Amino acid sequence: MVSQEQRRRQLAREKFLRQQQRRTSARRKARMRNAVIASVLGVVVIGSLALYTTGVLKGDDDSKENAGAEVTPSATPSKAPDPCDKPAAGKVKTATWKKEPELTVDKSAKYAMKLATTCGDIDIDLKASAAPHTVNSFEFLAKKGYFDHSKCHRLTDSSIYVLQCGDPQGTGMGGPGYTIPDENLKDTSLKGGVYPAGTVAMANQYNGQTKEGRNTGGSQFFLVYQDSQLPADYTPFGTVSEAGMKVLKKIADAGAQPADPTTGNTAPNATVVINKATVSKS
Repeated sequence: MVSQEQRRRQLAREKFLRQQQRRTSARRKARMRNAVIASVLGVVVIGSLALYTTGVLKGDDDSKENAGAEVTPSATPSKAPDPCDKPAAGKVKTATWKKEPELTVDKSAKYAMKLATTCGDIDIDLKASAAPHTVNSFEFLAKKGYFDHSKCHRLTDSSIYVLQCGDPQGTGMGGPGYTIPDENLKDTSLKGGVYPAGTVAMANQYNGQTKEGRNTGGSQFFLVYQDSQLPADYTPFGTVSEAGMKVLKKIADAGAQPADPTTGNTAPNATVVINKATVSKS
């Protein structure tokens, strides 16, 4: 006859094995998704960043030797309080366009972008002369209210330190319907394969292994809050102000959520919503 203690241990082992199977299945789906993600229209990722966020490059911490061990419940880590305010009232816009807007940016002028977010204002000096197509696109989209009320859907806090925004869908799969060319990839700030803290750059579909996916930027962009090792494949088109870096640090300090099994995104714990985005010329 099986004792209660033996039965309890058996149930614990079965529970552990089910958890192992779910994790293995999630990793397999992540690998399959990353194998095709660069070829899916509208999917915008940051090369190796997408691998980190889905856990593909991380080691497997599940040891088979523990399969028969007794599983004891662990305390759920406490979540840090949300450092940001509630989003302003309003809905994201879903408009798309068939082609890149006409290039009207003045390459001799100074442009700045302000992201009025729930966590504070992030001011960005834009590089119109070095990345005219990118700045022109952002001016166009900001005037259309494209970024307003959209979430920043991804925060990475290991090896690569960025906050990614610019997708009204909030999934990392959205875009404006058109693409813009890569620009400014030889910017002097990109030394030693590092995007320095304060850099604002475009996400795209470029695959460094197949060398396919150039000139596929859309609306998604990332803000680097700490020096990050990345190849010079992503258009650097702006620099965050000192005050804006403090806002980014506040967001980063709140940490990121576990990877979403569907999208692979590690969303920030902070509620980061762009209430209003504006681009101004001076």
